[in-house]
Amino acid sequence: MSDEKREKGIFRVTIVGSIVNTILLVFKFIAGIVGHSSAMVADAVHSLSDFITDIVVIVFVRISSMPADKSHDYGHGKYETLASSIIGLVLLGVGAGIFIEGLKDIVAVIGGETLQKPGIVTLIAAAVSILSKEILYRYTVHKGKKVDSQVVVANAWHHRSDALSSIGTLIGIGGAIIGGEQWRVLDPIAAVIVSFFIVKVAYDILKNSLQELMEHSLPDAIEEEIEQIILSVEGVESPHKLRTRRMGNTLSIEVHIRMNGEICLMKAHKTTTIVENKLRDRFGKLINLTIHTEPIKRVSNHETTDEKTAPHRLQNRSKKL
Repeated sequence: MSDEKREKGIFRVTIVGSIVNTILLVFKFIAGIVGHSSAMVADAVHSLSDFITDIVVIVFVRISSMPADKSHDYGHGKYETLASSIIGLVLLGVGAGIFIEGLKDIVAVIGGETLQKPGIVTLIAAAVSILSKEILYRYTVHKGKKVDSQVVVANAWHHRSDALSSIGTLIGIGGAIIGGEQWRVLDPIAAVIVSFFIVKVAYDILKNSLQELMEHSLPDAIEEEIEQIILSVEGVESPHKLRTRRMGNTLSIEVHIRMNGEICLMKAHKTTTIVENKLRDRFGKLINLTIHTEPIKRVSNHETTDEKTAPHRLQNRSKKL
């Protein structure tokens, strides 16, 4: 998929999310205020954070899609990772805010204060929010995986966290309406429970983003696959000093390989190009790829060095220590 098509796909799915979030934001704020529900107001604040992150996605993905330049030899892919981090931080702040507000209402009830009965309009708003946000989550996560965008997938989970928030709100409001005055505390209790779900989603997004920003290696399974692709090329042996990392929507791979030291330079170059093309076919044309070719070091006519015969994974482990 070309950069232009990818950017358009991300822009389209984000605009759809922004429209839905704007409608829900207004609806839930009105329902929460008119219906006297702290849980619904908290839910509306969550929708506001969704709208803000949609803007973050649009701005940062456009920057990350810019080609490499004099100041950014490896492109701008890290901006997409930075956007995911911002989404995670926003979610963390939303979760903390909902928790604090819900806790205040619970303490007020314990102190003898009576909460207002939520209106039926808040129940309707919660049900509409659950349905629309779950549909939006499924649509966004599908598109995010299709265009291989970490930030779009992170934004999809933001939509899912809003759906979970609305489920808790629905239960709390429903219990407060049906159960009577003594059960109105269920409204803020629901808000507190929902805040934990939101914080968990924020933690997962921040963990993945920070690992990428800190140049964390790709998972072992992917590194093993890289080695197998290299070894599938005739004449190539002993992939070692493998270094990998993710940069936004693409990967960076550096590896040393060995070939027969007696072949001509042209043949070595052609073989290296085959390795490069196989890796690009599997991981995308835009990956940053560096392959260093070395001659096979012969100890005798029938033996190679320990580096050739040693397990490749052991070599990769040693280079990471």
